Amino acid sequence: MTELPNWNALAERSLAGEIISRTQAQAILQAPDEVLLEQLAAAYRVRHHYWGNRVRLHFLLNAQSGLCPEDCHYCSQSKISSAEIEKYPLMAQEKIIQAADRAAELKAGTFCFVISGRSPSESVFNRVLEAVRTVKSKHELKVCACLGLLSEEQTCRLAEAGVDRVNHNLNTSENYHPQICTTHTFGDRVATIKNVQTAGITTCSGGIIGMGESDDDVIDLAYSLRELNVTSVPINFLIPIPGTPFAHLNELNPRRCLRILCLFRFILPSQEIRIAGGREVHLRSLQPLGLYPANSIFIGDYLTTPGQAARTDLEMIRDAGFVLEAPDGAILAKEYCNL
Repeated sequence: MTELPNWNALAERSLAGEIISRTQAQAILQAPDEVLLEQLAAAYRVRHHYWGNRVRLHFLLNAQSGLCPEDCHYCSQSKISSAEIEKYPLMAQEKIIQAADRAAELKAGTFCFVISGRSPSESVFNRVLEAVRTVKSKHELKVCACLGLLSEEQTCRLAEAGVDRVNHNLNTSENYHPQICTTHTFGDRVATIKNVQTAGITTCSGGIIGMGESDDDVIDLAYSLRELNVTSVPINFLIPIPGTPFAHLNELNPRRCLRILCLFRFILPSQEIRIAGGREVHLRSLQPLGLYPANSIFIGDYLTTPGQAARTDLEMIRDAGFVLEAPDGAILAKEYCNL
């Protein structure tokens, strides 16, 4: 096993803006369980420096489900999936607004608007822009749009409509990407992120862990996100959905997930790191510990899989001594747990 680093020294290096070495990154992932709390404490030093004890909430709406021509092996909505999921075209605007109302009710800071598919058609794109304008006129929510591959012209139109952030995950390392998808490339995903940045929109990009990748692939993903200087980083843990090519994979346990979150915090010290899909499935009873390296979670359900009850999430945040962050960055009163 790789020699264990001094965790506090690693935190100091991260806080100084220095990138940790591959050897140190490997040591984080390969460390024994008995030092896990030391790792979490060091990662929390970095997290607390930038985020204090605040937690950001995001609310996810799957506004268009299934019917996707891509072959992403992890996804129940892909063309090669036989998973039994609900499939529907873009929701009516009234339903989208109702979802935004619920996001505001739950004190989420960001409303994440997701549609399936490679890239939106012009008619769908125009309806998305209309929905964004309506949501922004009604609520003090930040809007994050996840619309697939986007051109520079499309990202500029999203900026004009008031979109605050665009999500487009790298998903994995450049080396491992061909093992999870063949209908588009890692470079296609990078190009979309750069188009978003050119338009002046905040970038959201992360990955999915547990797809058969190596430690080096996990590390390379984190390094790529740092190089792209993305602002928000969702870390998903694969839910092996029956009917998808990755239905047989079951490589994760709660301690492994926590070490991965620590790795991303050390490599991406100032970024918003969000525990995304698979949190309830893989972290299980250790979910509160995930808030020590991460500072953000989704509240409510995911794309095609359910999350835990909102009240349970809110109570978890309160019981662990964390507080909610409002869209404007202020701290919300503790009465939020009465929702």
